[in-house]
Amino acid sequence: MSEEIEIAGIKVPKADWEGTPASIEVLVLVLSERLKQQDERIRQLEERLNQNSQNSSKPPASDGFGQSLKPQKQRPKRHPRGKSKPSPRQVRKLIPSAACDQVQDVLPSVCADCGAPVTGHAPHPHRHQEMELPPIVPLVVEYRLHQLGCQVCGHQTRASLPTGVSPSGYGARLSAIVALLSGPYRQSYRQVCALMTELFGVRLSRGTVGRLRDELTVALHTPVATAQDYVAQQPVLHSDETSFPQGNRDGRNPQRTKGWLWVLVTPLVSFYEVVLSRSQQTAKDLINDSYGGIVVSDRYSAYNWIALAQRQLCWAHLKRDLTAMAERLGLSGDIGEALLRRQQRLFRWWHQVRDGTLSREQFRHQVSYLRHGFKSTLEVAAALPIAPNEKSPLAKTVRTCRQLLKVEPALWTFVFALGVEPTNNAAERVLRPAVIWRKTSFGSQAQTGSQFVARLMTVTTSLKAQGRDILGFLTQVYSAARTGEEPPSLIPQDQR
Repeated sequence: MSEEIEIAGIKVPKADWEGTPASIEVLVLVLSERLKQQDERIRQLEERLNQNSQNSSKPPASDGFGQSLKPQKQRPKRHPRGKSKPSPRQVRKLIPSAACDQVQDVLPSVCADCGAPVTGHAPHPHRHQEMELPPIVPLVVEYRLHQLGCQVCGHQTRASLPTGVSPSGYGARLSAIVALLSGPYRQSYRQVCALMTELFGVRLSRGTVGRLRDELTVALHTPVATAQDYVAQQPVLHSDETSFPQGNRDGRNPQRTKGWLWVLVTPLVSFYEVVLSRSQQTAKDLINDSYGGIVVSDRYSAYNWIALAQRQLCWAHLKRDLTAMAERLGLSGDIGEALLRRQQRLFRWWHQVRDGTLSREQFRHQVSYLRHGFKSTLEVAAALPIAPNEKSPLAKTVRTCRQLLKVEPALWTFVFALGVEPTNNAAERVLRPAVIWRKTSFGSQAQTGSQFVARLMTVTTSLKAQGRDILGFLTQVYSAARTGEEPPSLIPQDQR
């Protein structure tokens, strides 16, 4: 058998290759190298084309309608098909009869069967209630400010408005409704003016809407600052950020720097802030660099100043990276599949812990073995040789594994610390309304607009978590600002 040599990945007889003209040899080598580069380019483009919300940071809305994602393995159902318990019927609850504005007894006059007259009253009649809204007419109070002359010097003095009466001419509750429509309900200035006219017969100008928003922004300074201090004292908080454009109408963003909406989330109070930076220093300023609790976040580098023992990295973000690895070909796919299987097993155990079917001690014992295997797989992948500037799928997998090894202890904080979740879903959920607000308003045009968004989101999210009345709270804020009294607090009553 003749000796063979490998040329461009193909074995050919050595004698045949040595007899090839030099120009043909060069051409073959050049074309094979070009083909290799094109194959690599195709793999990169295919991976980018196949990105979706399950294997990348793209939002679910970008998947499109009807796009078929890779089917996930379904857990066995607890109930056989067709025998699952039906959802209970939702029935509107009736209010007590004594609380109704009117009670009308409706009596039949004749029998529906034979037509004979019927009389009397049933001891327990069937109750049906109809709710209606009366015509809403605004309450208008006119203040006549008399101007009187002094009998000594002749100076004319006009009376001042009573304490609590706004020079704008709009009361606290009406102003709070305008802020709600313009804020969490995401109506434009024109839509707010139209709604106020249609619903309440109150005519507003767009300038008035802006002035009422600005008044609320200033009035919310103290409650929101107190909320930030409260969040910084909690043992566990979730942190996340999303882009939020801010214009330069007020001259405070001359460089047109990209704005970022940050959020710090605790079970009862959340704090939002729009900052023209996504840097590590911004994270330190918001969270407080002396914070001693545990921060749940993604793997963004702005949080790297936090000690690994005080971090819990989001496994939902990690799952997307592992899914992207598993969808690659060759060794990358094998590594991704091995890591993804352990992630799925970990979450099955975690769900059992939350359901009470697995004790915390058993969970920790089982995770110790799973963690060892997870880390070993990362170490094997991280040891694979790659070129510094290599962009192949395998190189991406190796770099991701090397990054994970650096922060590996922060993946398991939730196993040992009570009250810590393995995902950052809490922050993702409260950011969602802000993202929709951004999409409909395209951000803000000035710093005051960004402050209005951040402070009103802080108020509405915190009050919803506590089950408190948002409109009543904003009404109190307006009233306190106009009377000079202390504004209401966002902190729960039992924790002040």
